[in-house]
Amino acid sequence: MANNWRGLPIGTRIGYIARELIGTPYAGFTLEIDDRIECPSCNFDGLDCWTFFEAVMAFARMLERPRPSCVPQYLLLEIQWTRYRAGCCTGNYLERIHYLNEWFIDNEARGNVREISRSLPGVQRLTGRESREMTVLWKSYRYLRKNPGLRPQMAKIEAEVSALPVFYIPKDKVAAIESKLAEGDIAGIVTKSLGGVCSHVGLILKDAQGLAQFCHASREFKRVIIEGTISSYLSTYRGHAGLIVARPLSVANEVRDTAIYRRNLKALTGV
Repeated sequence: MANNWRGLPIGTRIGYIARELIGTPYAGFTLEIDDRIECPSCNFDGLDCWTFFEAVMAFARMLERPRPSCVPQYLLLEIQWTRYRAGCCTGNYLERIHYLNEWFIDNEARGNVREISRSLPGVQRLTGRESREMTVLWKSYRYLRKNPGLRPQMAKIEAEVSALPVFYIPKDKVAAIESKLAEGDIAGIVTKSLGGVCSHVGLILKDAQGLAQFCHASREFKRVIIEGTISSYLSTYRGHAGLIVARPLSVANEVRDTAIYRRNLKALTGV
């Protein structure tokens, strides 16, 4: 089956893989696996919202590579490439991208996704937000709890993330743009809370009628599920403000040249 999936567009491939994971148990803090050394990881026995979309995308990218077979190490290489700033992990916890709005920008600069929210009708710029969850809730993160010296550095990163431009679709305008969403799109759920930008993330899957459904690892339902259309999902929860959408790109688009990556990053952030 993997050989058949390899030739599919990456969004379609992501959809097939995501459906295979429906029912997988929800597990929180699946990225916090050590007190000292940061490294790429993946655990299909339990997924949270971030590791669900990330693992599905990594698996889809791995299948696209022209290799005779796939092994776990190849999946971890893909996770490293998308999870860490500039695709690099040397064991430093602060190399990991902790905020989804930064993930969108950094991965777009490296050719892994294209953030399409800016081109959709009804888009608005989000202002007045400070990303500070990691330093405010540091006791919840074992690296920060066990290594107090990381917290001032994390605060500096959060200040930089807070300055990044954010464009989103308010939730009352999402139904009108659902037809423009594609299978495999990454859906960042914008929160009304002033302490960050995105509080949740999942994937868009199209049903037989072409409706844009929201597939995610749900803490409430304790498993990976499809929870209706993306517009109905957003309307169900009062704390949701809207949507940011990124479209995964083929591995043929990835940028490995550091100078080009930095130039792209400057163009996306304006700094």
